[in-house]
Amino acid sequence: MAGDELHDPLITVEGSEADIDQITNCSQFVKEALIVNKKLWCFAGPSIFTAIAQYSLGAVTQVFAGHLTTLELDAVSTENMVIAGLAFGIMLGMGSALETICGQAFGAKQLHMLGVYMQRSWIIYIIMCIILLPIYIWASPILRFFGQNQEIAKLAGRFALYMIPQLFAYGANFPIQKFLRAQSKVVTMAWISAVALVFHVFLSWLLIVRFQFGLVGAAVSLNLSWWIVVLAQFSYIIMGYCPGAWTGFSWSAFHDLGAFAQVSITSAIMMCLEFWYYMLVVVLTGRLKNAQTAVAAISICTNLNGWEMMIFLGFNAAISVRISNELGAGRPRAAKFSILVVVITAALIGVVFLSLVLALKDVYALPFTNNPEVAHEVSKLAVIFAFTLLLNSVQPVLTGVAVGAGWQWLVAYINIACYYLVGLPLAFFLGSKLNMGVQGVWSGMFTGLLLQALILTGITLSTNWNKEAQLADSRIKKWGGSVEPPVENSNTRKPGQVV
Repeated sequence: MAGDELHDPLITVEGSEADIDQITNCSQFVKEALIVNKKLWCFAGPSIFTAIAQYSLGAVTQVFAGHLTTLELDAVSTENMVIAGLAFGIMLGMGSALETICGQAFGAKQLHMLGVYMQRSWIIYIIMCIILLPIYIWASPILRFFGQNQEIAKLAGRFALYMIPQLFAYGANFPIQKFLRAQSKVVTMAWISAVALVFHVFLSWLLIVRFQFGLVGAAVSLNLSWWIVVLAQFSYIIMGYCPGAWTGFSWSAFHDLGAFAQVSITSAIMMCLEFWYYMLVVVLTGRLKNAQTAVAAISICTNLNGWEMMIFLGFNAAISVRISNELGAGRPRAAKFSILVVVITAALIGVVFLSLVLALKDVYALPFTNNPEVAHEVSKLAVIFAFTLLLNSVQPVLTGVAVGAGWQWLVAYINIACYYLVGLPLAFFLGSKLNMGVQGVWSGMFTGLLLQALILTGITLSTNWNKEAQLADSRIKKWGGSVEPPVENSNTRKPGQVV
């Protein structure tokens, strides 16, 4: 494949490294920044839509479950948020390792390794699915152990058994997503997710409302929709639309599985430490006086924060892929420039969210509750919550930089220190011991987030990006970059030709 064919609209900064070196005034900076920003949105926009569409599959199931009994709705919600949510978080985290490796291999033009890396991840993901299987099988006793209502736990456990195919769909989906994302095939992913969502809405209505199949209908619809996403994306790959990156199944996928698994598990730990942080904050709030009001107020803010995070997950993916591509291609200065542009863009969007919350501080809780006491508690959080949204606009970008550079272990240690040694103890002390209530809990949580963001900022500013580019090259070689591509010139394969 010709070299310029590798330069995806997102990946290449126009004029490359040389033009970035020649930036000497504000107008040149703005010109180059606008170029990077345009390519960022070409990637981040479809990525945001894909994240929201796939997140909505489970949400739509819960909406249609509302046509059933309250008990069945509670069972679906519990399985979706606790059992499936745990599996989703672990596998999403594991996928960031593949994002690093595939992105750097693509930047280094080791296209044939992308398919091998994806297959290695499939093997590791299948093993992880088997490890997680007991959580689905014994969901009922597990939920009862943590104090869940007996009837809800029993029905949620039955629904969890129905949803085992979704678990393996997660395992197949995430490696494919990272494989496609490394090549910036994000528009295709967005279209597939949109079609799957429309299909899911129709099938859920048909099975749950029309034919009244209850939990079985909900499970069939959700399982089918997830497997449609998986099979459609894989069909796109094997039909030849990823020339050079997919050269068929390879025995090389069974090489270096130990090192690959170690990085994947590290990535899972890094992401889960973040997800569990918010979950534990809600649990901690339940220990406060007037716990029902406190939990409701914290949950509203956490929910709004989660929707904002869906937007910035797109930026996380964009900067992660861009940094890994630039380092793999040996363009460290382009990587530094990209970080600066994306941080500025994300911060500006964060300012918009901050301004909206402050302007609507007395009413932004009303769509979620008709309880004036809860609405008052939420309004009291407005100022610190607004600054949390600003911080969370930049934090995913910094995490994306870490993923792109392959710093997963480092971020895991930082998360433990900032979240669990500082944030949660401080939240408990301020909320319970000093009787500051929800404001104290959220202030402690915010302190952990702020400390993590400051440390990641310091690391990013002090990083020798020339050295990171060299490490990316050695990482590619370590994990099979020396594996020779097939003799067949796969780059000449036409779209539509099945391998």
